[in-house]
Amino acid sequence: MWTQFWPVLRIYNFSGCSIHNVLILRCFKCIALGASLTVLDYFCALVWMDTVTPNLTRTLLSLFQEVDRIITQMMRAADYLGWDVTELRPVLKDMMTAIDVDDSGTVTLEEWLKGGMNNAPLLVLLGLKDGQHIWTMKHFNKPTYCSVCESMLLGLGKQGLSCNCCKYIVHSQCANKNPEPCARTFVKSKQEIGVRNTMIAFNFPLVYIVPVPRTHPLLVFVNPKSGGKQGERVLRKFQYLLNPRQVYNLSDGGPAPGLHFFRNLCDYRILVCGGDGTVGWLLDALDKENLQVNPSVAVLPLGTGNDLARCLRWGGGYDGSDLKEIMKEIEGSELVPMDRWSIQVIPNDPHEAGDPVPNEIINNYFSIGVDASIAHRFHSMREKHPQRFNSRMKNKLKYFEFATSETLSSSCKRLKDCLTIECCGKPLDLTRVSLEGIAVLNIPSMHGGSNLWGESKKSDGVAGLEQSEVITDPEALKIVSQDISDKRLEVVGLEGVIEMGQIYTGLKSAGHRLAQTSQITIRLTSKAFPMQIDGEPWMQPPCTIHITHKNQASMLMAPPTKPSSFFHLK
Repeated sequence: MWTQFWPVLRIYNFSGCSIHNVLILRCFKCIALGASLTVLDYFCALVWMDTVTPNLTRTLLSLFQEVDRIITQMMRAADYLGWDVTELRPVLKDMMTAIDVDDSGTVTLEEWLKGGMNNAPLLVLLGLKDGQHIWTMKHFNKPTYCSVCESMLLGLGKQGLSCNCCKYIVHSQCANKNPEPCARTFVKSKQEIGVRNTMIAFNFPLVYIVPVPRTHPLLVFVNPKSGGKQGERVLRKFQYLLNPRQVYNLSDGGPAPGLHFFRNLCDYRILVCGGDGTVGWLLDALDKENLQVNPSVAVLPLGTGNDLARCLRWGGGYDGSDLKEIMKEIEGSELVPMDRWSIQVIPNDPHEAGDPVPNEIINNYFSIGVDASIAHRFHSMREKHPQRFNSRMKNKLKYFEFATSETLSSSCKRLKDCLTIECCGKPLDLTRVSLEGIAVLNIPSMHGGSNLWGESKKSDGVAGLEQSEVITDPEALKIVSQDISDKRLEVVGLEGVIEMGQIYTGLKSAGHRLAQTSQITIRLTSKAFPMQIDGEPWMQPPCTIHITHKNQASMLMAPPTKPSSFFHLK
């Protein structure tokens, strides 16, 4: 099971070798292989053991006496940590020159203890300081002792601090008294550790880390702002269930730190916890990373809407079910390629004022007209008065209010007189019915679960139609179905708000099928119209819009829900 991603430890016996010689041999091997961090992983232990075997640390330091070699090692470590190394070498040169007091080109143990052990950047780059603790105030139900002063934590309320990652416990007043650095790993019971988590005692056997075979490591990204407090709770739960190195808070630097840390790992999977916007954020970050093989992405939907999660069978929202069961579902999920589309908006008058286009990529849908008008009013009001939109019920009531207002005003009527649509160069006929909205669909879900395209009739003639770049014949469109990986978009017309409500409630099966195509050009000719991409609305002055295929993302589709399930409905 990859779900907890703890490495398997295989013990190697070095018969005939003392622990000191083995450590030196390991360091020789690391230098020969050009390792950036591992060569100094044993430095702390060796310095501590120097009292047992004098000159042992000096023996190790003689392996890399030259200051330049130490700087090279630190440059490799900085690159591994994702630092900007453009101007780092001269800075490190100055630091190491300052430590080398006698200007001998070597760093003795005395010089290092005097000038280097208090230099935090050098300690990090040499692998001797692995980050800071992430403290949380806690109340302890049983007798607990401070790891710094070793006295009991007393009090009726929250008596002390506990690190979220390594579970190191201290008094609040002891947190700044040089506690041991955070190991960033922990297990549920301290009895399973065997030794202290930030130190390897010299009398314990050496271990070698072997990856678990046939596993898919899981990298988790959580948007704590999604779903109210739900995102924060999910973040804490995953930090408990998994190695904290696998769990990233998107509020702290976005997806880039986690993707960079996992960049050399093969065959891992990603779980995105958030809404459709969070998923799009992650997919954009994957494009920028330029990985050789993009990992597959599953979705834990938080908040409302979540159209992409719905069509991938992950549901419309997280219901608080056991996260272990969700991870089991990820393990048994199916890989599905999903089309992604580039959208280019070219204004007719570059100097005319208009809202900025929110995205350059379409993952779910693009729409013009009535539904975008409602979304734009809702979005504008929420920006002005965020205190009025602090609950799901209030949001739904406001949305209903704006929908009712749009029904009465019909601000997008006679849409056909304001725009033209070409599918692969073929003009689309918009005169068959009076439309107030146009939706361009990549997935079979919109408006929080509405299938505007609807179900298709089964027919033997579908195979021949699949070869066509564009289909506009009404009879042929009746048998054409949607597929998120067919490199095709579906174009649907909407008569108004009432029809949207009928489709959402199931009183009507679908909107008006207009086309299935691989490329679209839309020309807005007369006035500004509301538009939206994946639920992000804006007002767009007259322009020309080009939509073309960009790439495919590797998504994970959940296994079909068992009929007997009651508490975990999809």
